[in-house]
Amino acid sequence: MAESESQEGNYDNRGNKVQNFRTDMEELLEKMEELTVHAAWMAYDCVPTHTNPDLHKAVQHLQDAFLMCKEQVEKKWQEVLMESRGEGQKVE
Repeated sequence: MAESESQEGNYDNRGNKVQNFRTDMEELLEKMEELTVHAAWMAYDCVPTHTNPDLHKAVQHLQDAFLMCKEQVEKKWQEVLMESRGEGQKVE
């Protein structure tokens, strides 16, 4: 009797392991599909950059302009912080 119960338990465990394995494999396949699509879009996005050198120059110009603006905003923010700290000290 105890033998048949332990065999049933082993069968249940195997069944659970098989189901878990299937679930894990499905999740991995979904992740692989997502990564494949992402890689395909990255390759698709690279094609215009390689075929049109002006596009690369335009993107570089935009990046440079963004970095200059970011630098100016950070400087302004530091000035505002210094002013607010100075005013706070005067009030006290």
